[in-house]
Amino acid sequence: MGSGARAVVIAAMFFAGAAGIARAAGAARAAECRPEHFRVMLDVGHTVDQPGATSARGVSEHTFNLRLAKRIEERLRDGGFVRTTRVVVRGGGRKQLLARTKIANASPPDLFLSIHHDDVQPHFYGQWAFDGKTRNYSDRFAGWSIFVSQQNPRYDASLAFAKSLGAALVAKGLPFTMHHAEPIPGEGRAVLDGERGVFRYDGLVVLKGNAAPAVLFEAGVIVNRTEELALAGRERQDLIAGAVLTAVQEFCQAQAKR
Repeated sequence: MGSGARAVVIAAMFFAGAAGIARAAGAARAAECRPEHFRVMLDVGHTVDQPGATSARGVSEHTFNLRLAKRIEERLRDGGFVRTTRVVVRGGGRKQLLARTKIANASPPDLFLSIHHDDVQPHFYGQWAFDGKTRNYSDRFAGWSIFVSQQNPRYDASLAFAKSLGAALVAKGLPFTMHHAEPIPGEGRAVLDGERGVFRYDGLVVLKGNAAPAVLFEAGVIVNRTEELALAGRERQDLIAGAVLTAVQEFCQAQAKR
């Protein structure tokens, strides 16, 4: 082979190699999470008409949910997830639950996260006086919990995000509760991850009726007098919001690789 022919072959090999590197780089870029395109929908649990649980000091769960959802939205947007939105509905009963899934399914997000704060079964209540009124409380249980439904069409993805969120919360030193796994009326939920506080609850309407990966997060027990104060404070809200951001980043990256 002459020197000219060898030069042509070498050049062809060089350009083929460069093209391969460019394709690999392009594939790597394509597999990266793009926060600006990733849509997170934050569902504010309960309504002003049906406010959910009442804290040990008489504050509605809906108030806690709205406050935390706003903080999470701010943190996600600051982290580049600028398409994060909040769902707030009115009304009561099953109708308001179906309204949430209708909104989500009209334009399915990449992730649906329902924000709640927890209660305990009524037979665990004690009573105390606060601000001139008798209030229910229970200091027996504290901690967050995470729920997914196996009836959700994106169950595997829902479970993956739930585990990421649980791991991020644990990493920040926030403990979860096993109260929901207790073999008592109203509880007895199957434990899907005993190290990350993830439970199975198939019947939750906002999870099973959702086309998107969907998770319900109970941020803590507001009838616990000590935990109520922590959940009302900015420090705890920031810790939770930071954990959500970490989990969303991990989930976004994992979905991109698919």
